[in-house]
Amino acid sequence: MIEISHLVKKYGDHYAVKDLNVRIEEGQIYGFLGPNGAGKSTTMNMITGYLAPTAGTVKVDGFDIVKEPEKAKEHIGYLPEIPPLYSEMTVEEYLKFAAELKRIPGKERAAQIEKAIKTAQLEDVRKRLINNLSKGYKQRVGLAQAVLGDPETIILDEPTVGLDPRQMIEMRELIRSLKKDHTIILSSHILSEVSAVCDQILIISKGELVASDTPDGLQAKLKGAGELELCVKGTAAQLKTLLSNLDGVESFTTTEAEDGTVLAQVSEKADCDIREPLFYELAENRMPLLGMEKKTGSLEDIFLQLTDKLEEETKQ
Repeated sequence: MIEISHLVKKYGDHYAVKDLNVRIEEGQIYGFLGPNGAGKSTTMNMITGYLAPTAGTVKVDGFDIVKEPEKAKEHIGYLPEIPPLYSEMTVEEYLKFAAELKRIPGKERAAQIEKAIKTAQLEDVRKRLINNLSKGYKQRVGLAQAVLGDPETIILDEPTVGLDPRQMIEMRELIRSLKKDHTIILSSHILSEVSAVCDQILIISKGELVASDTPDGLQAKLKGAGELELCVKGTAAQLKTLLSNLDGVESFTTTEAEDGTVLAQVSEKADCDIREPLFYELAENRMPLLGMEKKTGSLEDIFLQLTDKLEEETKQ
């Protein structure tokens, strides 16, 4: 478990991170999401002890990362955005070197290296020079270094940057597979990546936490609730009258087609679901319902709404 309390990083008058408070629970994949320059990497560097905070504390399994850095770091595996690899080493040599740096006991070292190689699926390239590996395999070597020693928490900073689509999918599968034994903190500005693998999402903007929830929870909070797309047999005038008298309808637009149908976009009021009463109203008015689809806000919508809100508040 990681407890971040009133964390601040300041450069002159600029706040890279501003009064950040987060509690990371065990057995979850956390998505740390934000635009470039939001403070994600700075926060990661403070959590792992690479960067000292201006104020606030980070505790890893009860150990303060500033006051007890060696004990705290034993519980963290870290993959920076640019993996710290030595290209003149083979994969196996590099992991042996990393195991020594992590002070893994000699009698456990071989078994731990084998486990890391298996976890990162590096069996076929273990004897190859890192310099001769593809970008995807280099990321896997960095991941193997991060899981070496079985730390409780794995922190991954932009792990799929520069990967092709196939490599991105493979990396996501690897990240999911780590969940059964580790807590994962995944930093990214790629929205699809976060929504695909994460149980909890933390959104940061201008160094401040603007949201913390599950993907479904964030969608439920999205301003404007859901929208319905309808295709109804009848006239636009008939449908307008019906929708105007239906409770829960915020607004709507209609388009009459030449085949005797009407297409409509209907916005629901917050906390309302009008699908069932709408169905019965259409049936009672003998207007056959040919199609109904409920649209929900995407993670992109949530991200833009929250970060735009902070931008507006900052300007005021």
